[in-house]
Amino acid sequence: MNDAVPAMAVAPQPIPELDIDAYLERHLHKGLLGFITCGSVDDGKSTLIGRLLYDSKLIYEDQLATLESDSKRIGTQGHNIDFALLVDGLAAEREQGITIDVAYRFFSTERRKFIVADTPGHEQYTRNMVTGASTADLAVILVDARKGILTQTRRHSFLVHLLGIRHVVLAVNKMDMIDYDEARFDAIVADYQAFAASIDVRDFLALPISALVGDNVSSLSARMPWYRGPSLIEHLENVPLDADSAQKQPFRMPVQWVNRPNSEFRGYTGLVSAGRIQIGDKIRVLPSGRGSAISRILGPGGETSHAFAGQSITLCFQDEIDCSRGDVIASAMAPPQVADQFEATIVWMSEEPMLAGRPYWLKLGTATVGATIYSPKYEINVNTLEHLAAKTLAMNAIGVCNLATDRPIVYEPYADNRDLGGFILIDRLSNATVAAGLLHFALRRSQNIHWQALEVSRDSRAALKNQRPAVLWLTGLSGAGKSTIANLVDKKLNRMNRHTFLWDGDNVRHGLNRDLGFTDADRVENVRRIGEVARLMTDAGVIVITAFISPFRAERQMVREMMQPGEFFEVFIDTPLAEAEARDVKGLYRKARAGQLANFTGIASPYEVPVAPDIHIDTTQMSAEEAATLIVERLLGPS
Repeated sequence: MNDAVPAMAVAPQPIPELDIDAYLERHLHKGLLGFITCGSVDDGKSTLIGRLLYDSKLIYEDQLATLESDSKRIGTQGHNIDFALLVDGLAAEREQGITIDVAYRFFSTERRKFIVADTPGHEQYTRNMVTGASTADLAVILVDARKGILTQTRRHSFLVHLLGIRHVVLAVNKMDMIDYDEARFDAIVADYQAFAASIDVRDFLALPISALVGDNVSSLSARMPWYRGPSLIEHLENVPLDADSAQKQPFRMPVQWVNRPNSEFRGYTGLVSAGRIQIGDKIRVLPSGRGSAISRILGPGGETSHAFAGQSITLCFQDEIDCSRGDVIASAMAPPQVADQFEATIVWMSEEPMLAGRPYWLKLGTATVGATIYSPKYEINVNTLEHLAAKTLAMNAIGVCNLATDRPIVYEPYADNRDLGGFILIDRLSNATVAAGLLHFALRRSQNIHWQALEVSRDSRAALKNQRPAVLWLTGLSGAGKSTIANLVDKKLNRMNRHTFLWDGDNVRHGLNRDLGFTDADRVENVRRIGEVARLMTDAGVIVITAFISPFRAERQMVREMMQPGEFFEVFIDTPLAEAEARDVKGLYRKARAGQLANFTGIASPYEVPVAPDIHIDTTQMSAEEAATLIVERLLGPS
């Protein structure tokens, strides 16, 4: 006899049907918060992000299996899950247990979407931390409860404030390691509060957590009943979004693209950085200042009557006015400013130090212009906040400098508008990003100094001399024969009734550039001044001949760009170093080899050989007389 109790028949329960369209619509309209985690090494930044991803159930089963396997093999938590491995993707990071690069991760809750950047804690990767913070609305600054406030805590707090992040969370992590001691937490918060006041960080949430265990991360922990604030997730879900405040500002949209699919349509496309716009609103296009009104607005879904900050749109005008990439469409009632000289904070990111006077590309919004940085007013010691005297900025250094652009740009102070106040500097030759910057204000002289219109044109002056102005820029090592060849060229042109002026490197240093030495920065300034004067001479219709070592390609290119197209000739006087040193007419190589002459080009300072000179003179194959004849022929053309 079977004593088993027969199973009761249970009707299967219908699975609620998921309304995909409603779910996607709800997800689409969730707010998006970008935030960073920062702090010192081993404070638990990657672990916290891993815990957030885990608790938000955004880890797939195969990822979880890999995580569990990696945790046992290379993790730092024994047989427990090492959440940091979810974020530390680089092999070097996993081997060292640190974060080197900036890792971005996405997760969401029922109320909001999030993009979190895990930024490195080491001082040498400060530039990476700045990169992550530049687009964040909130910063979670982690502190190891056992160690308290460290130098990197202060450094990152200063950078967070500098970059305009208004919302700060002080997450005192690893509370499980100190038995959830309330007194220790209070002492750390008091210490941080004193420092925060010194850098004008007035509003922050202090939160005791354990990222590894999960205390106060997704929900409040029973282990810390003395804490009565929100959990981290609750705070992230409710903190005001910067996009909301941006909508209350005057309208700003940098133009990224002129949309002209056919002859019947012309629109101007970009991302609205601030404010709201609707059909009929009056606008002004800057820097030209031309005005019109909005006739049409097109968004991703088609025609719309209005748009606001954070949306990508296309605008059409009621009038035909000039507008192109790099311009800014703004409210006619409250337009931004236009200037070409500024004070700015520079965060230097390149291994090569900053050279005052060297030209760079400056990218602000959608505009790219030429820019020159002047010597730093001071460097900021981010550990002590002292202002230090400095002539240059090394990698990861932060300083305040003046800079000038080669044409006026539309801007707002970074504190008011990140998109029109934050910029990057790009090396003109390598196209590498070398610095990030924050505009403070326009220099008063940029508003008070204007170009004076001259009635006698440069063409008239050149016609009076019956010649085309030009710059013959002879470059090469010391002892290559530049001065000898330049002097012969000058004599030949003079006999042909050409109006010339010869600039020699040594002669200039007796007067105009007598205050400059021979450091790399001084060499850059030496060439900049010569280039500016040479440009004025070409405006007067003169043929300028220069004989300078000018060792750096960037500065030779800078001078070329000062001139009218076709008026600059880079003449490479190519002499091998051994041959130039053997000549040693001035005894300079001998002094340099003896250590009596610092920064001598070819010995202690590099000479960057021209890549594609306009005229190449090989002095091992050609005499000085032959070289001069060739240069004159190339300048004047066939007779």
